[in-house]
Amino acid sequence: MTAIDARATNRFRIGLMFAITSAFTFGMSGPLAKALMEAGWTPTAAVTARLAGGALAMAAFATYARPGWVKEAMAHRGTVIAYGLIPIAGAQLCYYNAVSHLSVGVALLLEYTAPILVVAWLWATTRRRPAALTLAGAALAVAGIMLVLDVFAGAHINSAGVAWGLAAAICAACYFMMSEKASSDGTGLSPITLAAAGLVVGALTVAGLGASGVMPLRFTAADAVVAGLTLPWYVPVIALALIPTAIAYTLGIMGIARLQPRFASLVGLSEVLFAVLIAWVMLGEAISVTQAVGGAVVLAGLALARQGDRSDQVAQANWPDVPPPPAERPIAHT
Repeated sequence: MTAIDARATNRFRIGLMFAITSAFTFGMSGPLAKALMEAGWTPTAAVTARLAGGALAMAAFATYARPGWVKEAMAHRGTVIAYGLIPIAGAQLCYYNAVSHLSVGVALLLEYTAPILVVAWLWATTRRRPAALTLAGAALAVAGIMLVLDVFAGAHINSAGVAWGLAAAICAACYFMMSEKASSDGTGLSPITLAAAGLVVGALTVAGLGASGVMPLRFTAADAVVAGLTLPWYVPVIALALIPTAIAYTLGIMGIARLQPRFASLVGLSEVLFAVLIAWVMLGEAISVTQAVGGAVVLAGLALARQGDRSDQVAQANWPDVPPPPAERPIAHT
């Protein structure tokens, strides 16, 4: 192995470690928030605490890592505001409201139908049929969602929770589309600046919705139960702001920089498994065998859809570069 190959391998391993750790820390968001909601907090209050604390931590990190990030954010305020409103504030608010009606695992799996929405949107806007693998993966994911919701067994489904979960999926789909546009439009907007400024916008937006009475905003000083332990309210609040927000976004950025967004987003699907596992440890939530099988089917379908989308784009990228067949050399006559 050459020195260049060794560096590339090491870069990949470090990026994979960052991406998996980011997915794990993101997976703690739902269980920690649900502990606060069971203690009397409204979803809006939990989102406000998470985004406000995360914004402070990310702002401090951005000031250290990228001085002048505020000026950069102001120069790209349109992108920053849209990013803060939809992928950050919208996704978190809808997801937390879904968690207040559904189990963490089901709410997160609904949110992770976002790649299917992305495939459908691109198909409708570009009029180009996705690859067969992409369509097969989307169909498999839909079948998995039906198993997760246990519709075949006639289980009662909270319609409000499902609606919030699908709304979170729409916001997450916007996250994928907007992140790709922000990273490829050549404007030079740093991911650190986008994350820090987006969190600030998101925190102000959610707090404003609560303060104006549009969304119920209620904080309590009651103790929260996490993993069977009764803790002061500020312990899960601090953990929520630091672990699944500031740390998760930072590690995610570092992982994407080393793995590239497509592969990193595929690794990010492991957040579903981590969230279900953490919810079992922290909250005692369990899922049925049918729902567990459905979760595995959803992940397999999303992975297949991602692979099909990636293969299709690689083929399109390589097509113009395929050299034409060499012309036959004329036979020299002596």
